[in-house]
Amino acid sequence: MWLRLTTTLLCASLAINTQANPLQSGGKTTTDKSGSNAFSMPAANLSFDKRLDFSVGNSFFRNPWVTAPATTDARDGLGPLFNTNACQGCHIRDGRGHPPHELADNAVSMLVRLSIPSDGSPEQQEWLRVHGVINEPHYGGQLQDMAIPGATPEGKVNIHYHTHNVTLNDGTQVELRDPTVNITQLGYGDLNPNTLLSARIAPPMIGLGLLEAISETDLLAKEDPNDANGNGISGRANRVWDNQASTTVIGRFGWKAGQPSLRQQNASAFAGDMGITSALFLADDCTDIQACDNYPNGGELEVSEDIMDAVTFYSQHLAVPMRRGLNNPEVIAGEQLFLALGCSRCHTPSYTTGTHNSPALSQQKIYPYTDLLLHDMGEGLADHRPEFLANGQEWRTPPLWGLGYAAEVAGSEDAFYLHDGRARTLLEAILWHGGEAEAAKQSVIAMDSTERAQLIAFLESL
Repeated sequence: MWLRLTTTLLCASLAINTQANPLQSGGKTTTDKSGSNAFSMPAANLSFDKRLDFSVGNSFFRNPWVTAPATTDARDGLGPLFNTNACQGCHIRDGRGHPPHELADNAVSMLVRLSIPSDGSPEQQEWLRVHGVINEPHYGGQLQDMAIPGATPEGKVNIHYHTHNVTLNDGTQVELRDPTVNITQLGYGDLNPNTLLSARIAPPMIGLGLLEAISETDLLAKEDPNDANGNGISGRANRVWDNQASTTVIGRFGWKAGQPSLRQQNASAFAGDMGITSALFLADDCTDIQACDNYPNGGELEVSEDIMDAVTFYSQHLAVPMRRGLNNPEVIAGEQLFLALGCSRCHTPSYTTGTHNSPALSQQKIYPYTDLLLHDMGEGLADHRPEFLANGQEWRTPPLWGLGYAAEVAGSEDAFYLHDGRARTLLEAILWHGGEAEAAKQSVIAMDSTERAQLIAFLESL
């Protein structure tokens, strides 16, 4: 195989780099916890008093919110339309969500984004500059399939899969699932005929504060929107609206890097997923036709600034688990294959974080395997739904750290990968890659079974 020669040539340079297989993926924040709660640990270098702050944030992240009015006034204001009543409902044990069963009543940990194409008018162009998408007129920017008593849910999400087989060069066949999203039991009339749907499972919560602490300079140094170096990779940063700063900045969070900070990501989730307002989102995802003002609320700011501080601190300091199996020859060979395939051109292995307002996150050597940039992933993964600068085939490179813990955190043999959870295994996820990753995918198809097993062993060591 051509890869054997390439990886042999790489061995000498890798041997010199003593940090090629780092144990501490999150620097000093790394936890040695394993098992189902591996993603729920505080950064290992947090002081005792900061661990108390982490626990406070955890309580608001984990426990359910309730309808208003309630004696639990710190957690009231749910709805009237929502997808879940707790952050943990989507981020299961702080890990990734999963798509619903085909006949499930509620999607719960998978969301469906809604939008319509812009008509190009100045008014809509200004709206896009701040909001990134044009919401569906009757249903807003996200379908909410649950409601408080007396309110009507927006609809039900149904997922149907069409399967096809990919035959690898050694004759192995891999079944891939191609999901189709249908919305039934619509509560507020027909969807706009031009509605764009995009299914999204919740991503893992680990290491997010470290990603926030990577300097903008380091991220933008990876940009190559016109592929000036001719390597077939043309990543670019999304540019999104920062509600707090009232300006456009680079996006880091979300499947299309549509949010600039963890605080805004959290506030957006409160508003869209739970119908809960905050200083950054004074309104939830209701439209005029839904008349949400007719239902009780928990006050103008249903999430107080103190609670938002606590939840943001929690989400910033969830630790990345320690890598495993670094000395396994299969893992070592698999990393060499990963580099030879060119995967690291998007899944950038390491950074040193800059100065963050949390000392625990500052100046940490981390290994997230992402560039946080947008890349064209081809027609197979396209949702055809733009978001700020991201087009319908572009997705932000997801971090790979923690991949080896995904199934045990999920409590399932299938961990559900990619933006909509269609891939049940890492090999399936690789075989869905296209666009800028097409050449790497074809090289995986050409591998023999030994090389494929080595590549997967490396990914599972992260």
